[in-house]
Amino acid sequence: MKKVLVITTSMRKNGNSEALADEFLRGAKEAGHETEKITLQDKKIGFCRGCLACQKIGSCVIDDDANEIVEKMREAEVLVFATPIYYYEMCGQMKTMLDRANPLYGTDYVFRDLYLLATAADGEDSAMDGAIKGLEGFIACFEKARLAGTVFGGNADEKGSIQGNPALEQAYQMGKKI
Repeated sequence: MKKVLVITTSMRKNGNSEALADEFLRGAKEAGHETEKITLQDKKIGFCRGCLACQKIGSCVIDDDANEIVEKMREAEVLVFATPIYYYEMCGQMKTMLDRANPLYGTDYVFRDLYLLATAADGEDSAMDGAIKGLEGFIACFEKARLAGTVFGGNADEKGSIQGNPALEQAYQMGKKI
């Protein structure tokens, strides 16, 4: 049994990327894993100030919801990020959360496998290339971690338009196989 943390980063409640996350979670739960979902829509997360105090004291000096999320990230064996694609990149909330996870750098983090679930109005798989590259940049700072898989749900712009998309089944199956 693994501890799986899914972070949904869209500000759209019950949106398309969150639907992918929910299917991944369903598969992981059915496989017997311990799961938790954090939704950033109701969290207060400020921008990283670049002060690097976190490297000295082990946590961020900004007192907001990111600190608790970073601790949950540190303890999870599997991290899953779900994001809508905006301008061929991860959404700003996801990037801000990755930046605020800087206190993890140089620590004894537990995560090894990271997954990226993404949706976009564009139907081409390449629409998520920028988001993959961005997440790989984060992963490169954690030598024991790897990008274990991605799922893309294209042609999903309106809320709920992901329904019937094969990406939902792909996310479910990916969750079952971790």
